[in-house]
Amino acid sequence: MVLLVSLWLATVGNPALWLALWRLPDVSGLRGALFGVVFVLIVASAVAALSAWVTWRWSVKVWLSWLVLVAGFSTHYMHTYGIVVDTPMVTNVLQTDWRESRDQLSWRLAWTVALLSGPALWLIWRVPLKRISLGRQFLHNLALFAGGLIACVLLTLSVFQDFSSLMRNHTQLRYLINPLNAVYALGEIAFIPTQRDRRLQPLGEDARIVRSAKAEAPLFLLVIGETARSGNFSLNGYARNTNPKLAQENVQSFRNVMACGTSTAASLPCMFSHLGKEAFEARQHDFENLLDVLQRAGYAVLWLDNQSGCKGLCNRIPHANTSELKHPRLCSGGECLDEIMLERLPSLIDDLPAERRAKGTVVVLHPMGSHGPAYSRRSPAAFKVFQPECTSKTLANCRREEVVNAYDNSIVYTDHVLAELIGWLKKQNQRPTSLLYIADHGESLGENNLYLHGLPYAIAPEVQKKVPLITWFSPAFSQQLALDTQCVEGLKNQAWHHDHLFHTVLGMMQVQTAAYQAALDMFKACRR
Repeated sequence: MVLLVSLWLATVGNPALWLALWRLPDVSGLRGALFGVVFVLIVASAVAALSAWVTWRWSVKVWLSWLVLVAGFSTHYMHTYGIVVDTPMVTNVLQTDWRESRDQLSWRLAWTVALLSGPALWLIWRVPLKRISLGRQFLHNLALFAGGLIACVLLTLSVFQDFSSLMRNHTQLRYLINPLNAVYALGEIAFIPTQRDRRLQPLGEDARIVRSAKAEAPLFLLVIGETARSGNFSLNGYARNTNPKLAQENVQSFRNVMACGTSTAASLPCMFSHLGKEAFEARQHDFENLLDVLQRAGYAVLWLDNQSGCKGLCNRIPHANTSELKHPRLCSGGECLDEIMLERLPSLIDDLPAERRAKGTVVVLHPMGSHGPAYSRRSPAAFKVFQPECTSKTLANCRREEVVNAYDNSIVYTDHVLAELIGWLKKQNQRPTSLLYIADHGESLGENNLYLHGLPYAIAPEVQKKVPLITWFSPAFSQQLALDTQCVEGLKNQAWHHDHLFHTVLGMMQVQTAAYQAALDMFKACRR
């Protein structure tokens, strides 16, 4: 049964792989056909060898059923959205809450899983298992493992030149091999933490505020945008007017900002780290983050979330979630529009320790933004200025212009929410106030048949990596920081990165610490 299911997985369970392979000019003619047959046998042999050590009477059916279901679900998402299954993508799945999962459910998903996984599941649970001794079962498993491994090696060697060239030139193929891609990703997720010290290392223990004690306590809002493409902001030159309200504010919009990753799970911890992308990914220790340093310096710090959480960043500071609140206008269907955050913001700030608020307040807002694929749910009716818009969760069912319309409407609503936050900051009795908006990653909207995000960084298109960054400073804040906003405006076309966020925020909040690097502070040269 293991061999039969392995062959099923290698053939029927991998339509996305074989379709991608068929489209490559590297594989053509009789040689290409023979290579495809050998590739099928390589995958089947690898699955059989992998399954050998779980083919016990009490576990084999559960294991094979899991593999078959993983292949069915993976095929749906790879074919529908053009994604691949790698470690960051599986991490995203494991960290997804029920609201995000609900947006992914569709009849197309059900039919795909039923067609690809149903017959194999029927076979797995239909075939009776023979009772054999434990010793004999062990020898059987050993033979299956050795046979599968030897076959895999010999078959690979027989086409090694073509195989190695293909994997080197088209690295995305390795993430399409069901179910080995998911098994490898889960193994890496389980194994990587053991390779570094999981004890949280303190950061910025010397942090202190270097502003005059008589200066007015500032209020800073850091808005972490969700799934926002820099190129779809009219502030950055987009032909459509997606920023009608921010265009009327004295904001600075930076057009060339790159993200740490192509998913929230990858980008969010990285952008709040002092290490920078490369060092963060290669780290041997886990460190405290920007929020810990700000709190240690003496600020009142708050994380306000309207989606799936802070990925552990807010564990040591006050935090709240608005996504499940009940509001007759702003909440429905188990989620809330992002304006709900502004409704809660004043009272939550008032609840922070008074002695800390006297030194200043930093609030991180994590809105739903443009989270897909249900873009149409991210904006209320009054902001649906681009029509017709795609209302399906299966984006491939809509014309591309409908997908873009729904997405752009979510940007129009984001523009409104940011403008409302700025309007609220203006009313804070001449207090020094500022806002910085930066997205965690971008999004594919059907270019080259790719949707959503999460492709491996090395092969991801720029639209998944290039993000908007917008700043606003009140006159009192600019004066207190001795900040030349005209100088800041002149920086908008320079190349920036999530790596700059940690140090830029510390500079804005006048925090002195050895963790701060002036060279990575975006506005250091603009402070007199």
